[in-house]
Amino acid sequence: MRLEKCWFCSSTVYPGHGIQFVRNDAKIFRFCRSKCHKNFKMKRNPRKVKWTKAYRRVHGKDMTQDSTFEFERKRNRPERYDRNLADNVLKAIPKIDKIRGAREESHHMNRMKGKKQKLGKEATRELEQSIHMIKAPSVFEKDPTLTLVTTVSKQQSESNPAMEE
Repeated sequence: MRLEKCWFCSSTVYPGHGIQFVRNDAKIFRFCRSKCHKNFKMKRNPRKVKWTKAYRRVHGKDMTQDSTFEFERKRNRPERYDRNLADNVLKAIPKIDKIRGAREESHHMNRMKGKKQKLGKEATRELEQSIHMIKAPSVFEKDPTLTLVTTVSKQQSESNPAMEE
């Protein structure tokens, strides 16, 4: 069973699935679904389409240079069977998974590092733009026709269980 890669989004194309396009120069393009095929026919660049692997790699969303990926590639090549080598590989797999997990975690932390500051800046910008919509508490004291929105506390909701049902 041969698993192919989609030319556009780099996802796996299983046997009996997807579309195959052969150009006049005999270059073969395999697509996992019609979405990828249509985007290819529209001459879209996969590096500019946000949901593709190419976009994620180019924009630093996925880990690309990691030596553990290279080990996995080597592991897929058929080699002459050697019992000692097989034992060593089986012992190394948990270590590699642990290393890869730690690297993914650090990659994620590096990506999310400036997120709080960015959200804070966006919140202050939004507040500055819509400050005219906020009324001061003194306005509610002067004009009783205006109502102040309050949240219902849990004590009130527990005292009236029939209203919740």
